[in-house]
Amino acid sequence: MSRWLTEGLLTHKPTTAYPARPESTAGISPGLPVPSSELTGQALEQLVSMCRVGALSKEKNTLGFDDGRCIHCMRCKGKSPKELEWDDSYEWARLTKLGEKNLAKLSASFKASLYIRTIDAGACAACLTEISLLAGPNYNMHRLGFFMTPTPRKADVLLVSGPVTDHMRDHLLEAYDSMPEPKRVIAVGACAMTGGVFGPSFTCAAGLSDMIPVDVVVPGCPPPPLALLHALLVLTGRKQQAEKIRALGSDRS
Repeated sequence: MSRWLTEGLLTHKPTTAYPARPESTAGISPGLPVPSSELTGQALEQLVSMCRVGALSKEKNTLGFDDGRCIHCMRCKGKSPKELEWDDSYEWARLTKLGEKNLAKLSASFKASLYIRTIDAGACAACLTEISLLAGPNYNMHRLGFFMTPTPRKADVLLVSGPVTDHMRDHLLEAYDSMPEPKRVIAVGACAMTGGVFGPSFTCAAGLSDMIPVDVVVPGCPPPPLALLHALLVLTGRKQQAEKIRALGSDRS
């Protein structure tokens, strides 16, 4: 703790006040496009065609958005900033149907002390980099009762990034089976949600839910640290989940 305090004083970067207060520092989130019912005709077709990952779609003459596919390329924002609204928030996490059922089953102790095991299921390291920042002085997840553990046998939550490549499937299942009950799973990023730009393919799954039960999903490529904190707070019932309207045409429950 003294090391973090010293670093904060030297770098003038205090720990975020989130979740007590919203974080307003510039650059904390790449943002996400917002579905729109006002776009029609050529503008709608242009936006859908420019999205190379299938995050934008035409839903009965309105613009649908699949947050599980978005990689923050911002092509839709740069090409038509006046037509497509962009949300720069970071509270993106939401419960799956299973997560909503399991939420009430967590005891009060989990809200104050939660141990997390991170699994790299074939990720490119972007999500892992964001996860590593959670324990640093800027975000200091320990103040919220969240702690990392090197072994799944002591973990309450499995934080998984990556599209679950073939060579990681057995390791993922082994880690999940080693966890004590009650255990929970968070899918981190577009790859863990849908396979991202890599899946489904002959080398990887179409997301984590193809392999193990998922309680919370966090969109992003990668999701910023505050989005990950929001996911942990949602999992423990300390924050409301994101509105499901973000995932038009894509109920990944």
